Amino acid sequence: MKVVLFCGGFGMRMREGDSDVPKPMQMVGPRPLIWHVMRYYAHFGHKEFILCLGYGAHHIKDYFLNYRETESNDFVLRDREVELLGSDIADWTIHFVHTGLESPIGERLRRVRHLVDDDEMFLANYADVLTDAPLDQMVKRFSDSDAEAALLAVLPQAVFHIVESDDDDRITSIHPVTDMGVRENGGYFVLRPSVIDRIPENGDLVGDACTALAAEGKLMGYPYEGFWLPADTLKERNQLEASYRSGSRPWMLWEKQEPDLTPLESLVTQQLQS
Repeated sequence: MKVVLFCGGFGMRMREGDSDVPKPMQMVGPRPLIWHVMRYYAHFGHKEFILCLGYGAHHIKDYFLNYRETESNDFVLRDREVELLGSDIADWTIHFVHTGLESPIGERLRRVRHLVDDDEMFLANYADVLTDAPLDQMVKRFSDSDAEAALLAVLPQAVFHIVESDDDDRITSIHPVTDMGVRENGGYFVLRPSVIDRIPENGDLVGDACTALAAEGKLMGYPYEGFWLPADTLKERNQLEASYRSGSRPWMLWEKQEPDLTPLESLVTQQLQS
């Protein structure tokens, strides 16, 4: 399936000084956020991407036009020629589409409709949230339903406490927002092209389309309580960086090694693949 990535916002909460680098281009390890998101989708076999560009588009274009495989792949240098021992994006297809400098998410999706209109369904993401959620299971559940849209439903990340009070404004209880039994939009979507019909000009994907679908019972939520972390703020980005450097990288599913096979199992596997 195609993957639509919304990567044209201003990202004001992540901005440092006068930098015009868009939020998806903030680094986690040697690669930007958008690369981590794309590798996640590629891990599940989805390797055609539609980048909805806007603010700071040249940073994203230049990054992929001048992509350096050696930053995250082993290689051999022989006679000053590089022989790659692995590749990240060689089999990816990436569409770069400028969807407006200040367009809301819904309008960006409207402007790439021609690229997904003939598909049964497609994936979409804000390009700034990392997870290890089982995407294949989410897609299967959605495919078997009559829903028009699905989103990853995660527990709130906020550390705020909710207070309840009586008629005299005396607080009667205090509890974390995570104990409220509510979930928030996790930013990972599975959509049918018909969803775009629900978005008015300069409209919003969630505020307009998903809200209307929810009222009709056509919006599915996929509850998930595993790893999920956005990068909306510099603090959250630093959390991801610290996690990466410590070697705890649950979102990097492509790094997980297959279990060791016995010689007999290895032979059978080779025969099946031949």
